[in-house]
Amino acid sequence: MSQFIYLNQVIIEFGAVKKLANLCEQHSIRKPLLVTDQGIRAAGLLEKILVELAAHQLQSVVFDQTPSNPTENAVRSARELYVSNNCDGLIGLGGGSAIDCAKGVAIAVNHPGALTTYATIEGGSPKISPDVPPLIAIPTTAGTGSEVARGAVIIVEDGRKLGFHSWHLVPKVALLDPDLTRGLPPSLTAATGMDAITHCMETFIGAAFNPPADGIALDGLQRGWEFIERATRNGQDREARLNMMSSSMQGAMAFQKGLGCVHSLSHSLGGLNPKLHHGTLNAVFLSAVMRFNSQAESVVKENRMQRVANAIGLRSGSDIPNAVRDLNARLGLPKGLSEMGVQASQFQRIIQGALADHCHQTNPRMASSMDYEMILAESM
Repeated sequence: MSQFIYLNQVIIEFGAVKKLANLCEQHSIRKPLLVTDQGIRAAGLLEKILVELAAHQLQSVVFDQTPSNPTENAVRSARELYVSNNCDGLIGLGGGSAIDCAKGVAIAVNHPGALTTYATIEGGSPKISPDVPPLIAIPTTAGTGSEVARGAVIIVEDGRKLGFHSWHLVPKVALLDPDLTRGLPPSLTAATGMDAITHCMETFIGAAFNPPADGIALDGLQRGWEFIERATRNGQDREARLNMMSSSMQGAMAFQKGLGCVHSLSHSLGGLNPKLHHGTLNAVFLSAVMRFNSQAESVVKENRMQRVANAIGLRSGSDIPNAVRDLNARLGLPKGLSEMGVQASQFQRIIQGALADHCHQTNPRMASSMDYEMILAESM
C-alpha cells in the first residue's frame, strides 16, 4: 500500500505502564474490558495492570480466555462480558493474539452479524465504521506489532484464518514497556523476534512505493537482527529487550505497505493447525520466500536484496536465505516444517489458503500454485 497513515500515540520506555490510568482518563475509559490470556495471568503481568488501575480507582473486567490463535468464539465471549458489564473501552494485554482478540471485540461490540462480514478478503474493510470502543494496547512480546497496526487476524467460525483491516482498529495508544517482556522464555523470545524480523524484511522487499515504510523497516530490521540473540540468551538484557520491542513496533508500522508470501503461507497453515506458532512459521518460511522474491523485477531493479544484506551485515543479497536459516538454528527454532509435524499431503490445502490470503496479492512476485509448492518443499 502506498498510502501511509500513522495515527496512534506510542509510548516506549521502561515503566510505561505507570501511565495507563492517565491514558484511560484521556480517552474517557472508566470501566475497561481487559482482554488477555491465561499465560499472562500466570506470569503475574495481569496483576501488575490490575493493581495500577485499582490504584487510580478504575474498575476493570477481565477476559483471560484468549487462545493462542484468537477465534471468533473467543471474540463473542469477550463481547458478552463487555456488554453485560457496561464497559466503555478495551485494554489488550499480551502478544498479538490478545491484542487481535481485543480488536475483534472492538468490531463486534457495535457491528452486527458474523465476523466474516468485516473480513478484508470478503470486502468487509469499508464496513468497519468509526463506531468502535477506544482500545489501549499493551504488548508483552516483541513480535507482532499489533499495537500499532490497523489489522487483526482471527480464525472465524468456518475455520479460515482471516485478516481484518481498518484504520478504525488502530489502538488509540500503544503502551510499550520492555519490562513486561523480560520474563519471556527464550523459545518465545526467539519465535516472536523472528516475527518482527520477518515483518521488516518482507515489507522492505514489497513493491509498493512507500519510502517512509522502507526506512522504518530497514532500521527495525537492523535492530532486530542485532539484538535477537542477546534477548534470547539473556531475557534480563534491558538494551536487547528495548531494541526488540522497537523492532517489533517498527515492523508493524512498516507493514501497512503490505506483506507477502511468508504471511500468506503462515496464515493458511496456522488456520489448518492453530497450535503452530505464527512467528515460528514465519521464521521457517522466510528463507525460501526471500530466495523466490530475489528474482522479482522490482527487487532486482531497486537492488533491495543488497540493501537488506547491508542492513544485517552480509556481503551479498544472495547470502540472505542461508543467513536466515543459520539464525534460526542458533536461536533453537525448527529447521523445517517437518519438525513441526507438517506433511506433504497437506500442501494442496495450504496452497489453497495462501492463494486466497490478503497477503498473497502484495508479494513483489506473484506466486503460482507451483511456486507455493516449491516454497513449501524447500521449507520442509
